[in-house]
Amino acid sequence: MIRIVKKNEISDGEIFDRMSGGADVSATVSAIIADVRARGDEALIEYAAKFDRAKISEVEVSAEEIDAAVDAVGEEYMNMLRRAAANIERFHKAQLREGFVINDKDGIVMGQKVLPLAKAGLYVPGGTAAYPSSVLMNAIPARLAGVGEIVMVTPPSGGAIPAQILAAAKVGGVDRVFRCGGAQAVAALAYGTSTIPAVDKIVGPGNAFVAEAKRQVSGTVGIDMIAGPSEILVIADGASDPVIVAADLLSQAEHDRRASAVLVTTSAELAAAVSAQIERQLAVLPRVEIARASIDDHGLIIIVDTVKEAIEMSNRIAPEHLEICLDNPFDYLSEIKNAGSVFLGRNCPEALGDYMAGPNHTLPTSGSARFSSPLSVDDFVKKMQFTYFTADALATLADDVDAFARSEGLDAHARSVTRRFGRKYE
Repeated sequence: MIRIVKKNEISDGEIFDRMSGGADVSATVSAIIADVRARGDEALIEYAAKFDRAKISEVEVSAEEIDAAVDAVGEEYMNMLRRAAANIERFHKAQLREGFVINDKDGIVMGQKVLPLAKAGLYVPGGTAAYPSSVLMNAIPARLAGVGEIVMVTPPSGGAIPAQILAAAKVGGVDRVFRCGGAQAVAALAYGTSTIPAVDKIVGPGNAFVAEAKRQVSGTVGIDMIAGPSEILVIADGASDPVIVAADLLSQAEHDRRASAVLVTTSAELAAAVSAQIERQLAVLPRVEIARASIDDHGLIIIVDTVKEAIEMSNRIAPEHLEICLDNPFDYLSEIKNAGSVFLGRNCPEALGDYMAGPNHTLPTSGSARFSSPLSVDDFVKKMQFTYFTADALATLADDVDAFARSEGLDAHARSVTRRFGRKYE
């Protein structure tokens, strides 16, 4: 049963505790990373058998296997993937940016170049569900950014990669696919094996082992974020339909036993009705065991006095997904400061964003929306700046550089400028 509280009956700390959790897996992950660095593909094959019940002889998925997967899913499914891809591409194309040049026409030129990464590694989770949507969300921004090579890793759960995932890789423009998952896949992408190339950046969500592995290899490679379990926060009033609100909360609860579903409402009547609806809908949900654990352990309904208080609470929590199930939702958008992705109005379920709307569904979790952003084209580019001065232009700043450098006690810095103008120190 989901817990219902009034705002003065629970602290922010208690809310965060309920929305988080999980064991420390750092030592296990560290050992796996070291093993993959030492033994490469041999370790990957052993871990596939151990963790994924998969007996594999080849780590890489062949082009023939991908083509067979496309045939297996059929044209109707492929067309659905193409429609989703078109929407995702439309949104992410707007994120493309160019460099700039500042030319003062007095001997000074400065600028910035925007360069695509050479290689990007996409992690696509497996396990209790297959996520072809994550393939598209990761691959399309990378392709639009101009990444030189896009490689993908995904667990071969039970011995096979779902055809839907391979079909999505084809639509998304993935160059190579590898059958490995978990911390071992992250290690392979970070350090390379005889089969899997080392990449410049690893992106994509995963379980606690994947998140910890990304944390440990960060610095050796870039990472997008360290993602925790999925989250949804719904702001709703008494005019909301409890059947719909309950359904939206359960859409995230079924992801993971540690996923959190939170309703913040101005209506005690809605709170009670949503709680009852959750129980009714859980009874007929195929993933009831996962969703039940999520709701009982991490679900929460908080009753507040005003919509303003609901928004203030949401901004403190900084949820991954935020639904504003209110009339005139754009009236409140400017007040939302911290959220990964915001779904406006009574006809915009979070699941729309998971699949077809276009904005990315790889989002900051665990309150990191306070300082992090959704996955975007920006994650697959880097910026390089450049500077050019003529001798006359340098002369105009030489004395300032000299004084500034000496104020920091860095005489060699100062002299690297003043020597150009014949000043001697010996």
